[in-house]
Amino acid sequence: MELRAEPKALSLLKNNEYAHPAGEEDFDTEWLSLILGVKVVGGLDEAIAHIHEHSTEHSESILTNDLANANRFVDEINSAAVYVNASTRFTDGGEFGLGAEVAVSTQKLHARGPMGLEELTTYKWVVIGDGHVRE
Repeated sequence: MELRAEPKALSLLKNNEYAHPAGEEDFDTEWLSLILGVKVVGGLDEAIAHIHEHSTEHSESILTNDLANANRFVDEINSAAVYVNASTRFTDGGEFGLGAEVAVSTQKLHARGPMGLEELTTYKWVVIGDGHVRE
């Protein structure tokens, strides 16, 4: 596992052997591995702005005890799957009952090739958890 942390986060993780300085592209990279970009933000506004700047609109998650923040996050994040207090790893595979690989697309619109009205319809999945992780 590796953490790619911006300076403020890196200072908080200074004794963590897995923490390394984040590079210029680290928040725009889909790792497909056990690498996590870590950024400390000043609040929900900054978090949402960061997501809007760097997101692929595939899946986003918030960890919070504040219901108002959770609701605002769900409302303002335009991703295919939005999680509250649950791991984004649930997006992989058949967790939504869509088949083994349907939910693996790394963009919001999954269809390829000729498209009709059905293929142009997209969904926004909202998952509310209590610290749930996928095993």
